[in-house]
This record gives sequence, structure tokens and C-alpha cells, in this order.
Amino acid sequence: MKVLIVKTSSMGDVIHTLPALTDATKAIPGIQFDWVVEEGFAEIPAWHFAVDRVIPVAIRRWRKNIWQTLRSGEWKAYRKALTEQQYDVIIDAQGLLKSAVLATRYARGIRCGYDKTSARESFASKFYDRTYSVDKNQHAVERTRQLFAQVLGYELKGRGDFAIRSHFADEQAPASDYLVFLHSTTRFDKHWPETYWIELIAKATDAGWKIKLPWGNAEEQARAERLAKGQANVEVLPKLTLAKVTKVLAGAAGCVSVDTGLSHMAAALDRPNIILFGSTDPGLVGGYGKDQICLEAKDQSQANRDVEPVVFAGLTPAIVWKALQQQVTVG
Repeated sequence: MKVLIVKTSSMGDVIHTLPALTDATKAIPGIQFDWVVEEGFAEIPAWHFAVDRVIPVAIRRWRKNIWQTLRSGEWKAYRKALTEQQYDVIIDAQGLLKSAVLATRYARGIRCGYDKTSARESFASKFYDRTYSVDKNQHAVERTRQLFAQVLGYELKGRGDFAIRSHFADEQAPASDYLVFLHSTTRFDKHWPETYWIELIAKATDAGWKIKLPWGNAEEQARAERLAKGQANVEVLPKLTLAKVTKVLAGAAGCVSVDTGLSHMAAALDRPNIILFGSTDPGLVGGYGKDQICLEAKDQSQANRDVEPVVFAGLTPAIVWKALQQQVTVG
């Protein structure tokens, strides 16, 4: 059986789709998937053993210069790649108008997706041959698992399995001596205060841990260098590809992270992970998997109001350190 998945972005959304593939392989021996995904995340689907071909799409880049996209031949090449295979079914797990219009409707096969009450954008359901009702009030991983199970006709069992850790981790390696602190995200109000990070780093290194700080752009690099300044056993990592960052995460004893795509990667790798939420709700997109603890910044009563963003004032380093100690121990 050959299935096309349409799940283009974001990083977290792409990662959250992986357990549905694992479910399907257990229920339908020999099933294989192709996957339409944003070019920046094209590495991720290929890490799952059931993915045969990845079809990159560049919606984010193309819409900035439509005429250049058409002249360059990129759109034509993408359309050709999308229509080369006749699929048994096409599953639009994105549920957005852009995924339905720019991918699902061009592919060849029975087009399936969320119904108008379940899709993130209800009008997307107009482009599907078959639609399915999936309750929105549940974690994104479970929503996707349920969509696949209905489309492909099997019963779900147990917790979802991302099935990518074996691609990166050496299970015979000695116990790790480092933690990864994922300090960067896209929105200011999702950032845990830098003064808090510095205090947490000091607590962790005093306890014998080494700390690794990844980054993805110049602003994040500057933040990492500020956090590491004057601290012992703290490494600001070099600029790394997504695969290399994932390798670092896979080898970590644990992580502390803000609400960011790499936090979901840590969860997919079954790394103990303390995830810090301020302005966003972890209920539907929090860490999914083993040893994932979501801490919400709710209590402001005892907070130091001088930190920025102030929403995190009550989620102090002492609280985070206590949670982290419950998850990891120095080897």
C-alpha cells in the first residue's frame, strides 16, 4: 500500500505526525509513505523507516517571489514530482487551505483529510474526497494518529511511538554527562528570562553537569554566548545542521527547553525534558512521550517582577532545577 502524506510545517507539526506512521506499519505490513514537507524540515520524515520518498515544497519561500518561482522551473519540477506516483490514498494531515490547494489537490489518489469541523481551516475540507471527524480538544499527536487510523482502517493501541531514536542514538553508549538547554524560540514572550537561564546553568554545573547550548541564527548565538559567559563547563555549539543538532539531543541525559520545535525533537527522541511555558498552553502541543514535564508560569505571587518577559517571573530557576533533578542524575 502506498500513501502520500501532506504535512508541510512547522517542525513540531512534522514531528507530531511520525507516531501515526508507526501505528500504520504495525497494522498494515508493507505499507510505505511518501511525504510532502517544507524544504527546511525535509530531513525529518526520512528518519522514519516507513518513509520511501520525501517531496520538498517551498511554500514559505515561493510566496515571497511568485514570478521567480515560476520562471526558475521549481514549481514545474515540484508538480511533476507530486504527480509521478498513483497513491492508494493521500492524507492531508495539515488541514489548511495552503496544504489542500498547493499539494493535496494535485496528487493522484483518493484525497482524505479532516472534515470541516475538525480541520484547522474548515474550507480545506472542500478539497478532499473523504473527510473524517477528529476531536480538536486533544494533543496534536493523538489527532493525527486518529486521522490515519480512520483513513487506513485500523484500531489504535497504546501510546504513539515516534520511532526515530534508533536513527541517532547508540543504546550501548555510556551514560551521558551533559544536558542540552534549548533557550531560543521565535516569540519574545516564549523566552525564559536570561537571568533565570544563567542561574539554572550555575546550579547544573555545580552539580557536575556539562551544558551544551545550540543556536540557529546570529541573535540566538549572541544569547548563547551571554548565557555561557563566565560559566564553567558550558559549550556554545557551532552552527549545526538539523541532523547534527538532533544527534546532540539524542546523546543528552536530558534537556530544558522553551516552547520550540527542538523541544518536540527531544520528546521524539525520548529524552527527559523540562518544557517551560509562559504565554502558550501546553495542553494540545506540549511534550508528548516519556519523561516530558511541562511547567507553566502561573504563579506570580512570589515573583521577581524585574525579569523579562514578566509572564515567566514566577517560574523560577529553583522550580525548574527541582523538576530537572527528578528526571536526571549525574552518572
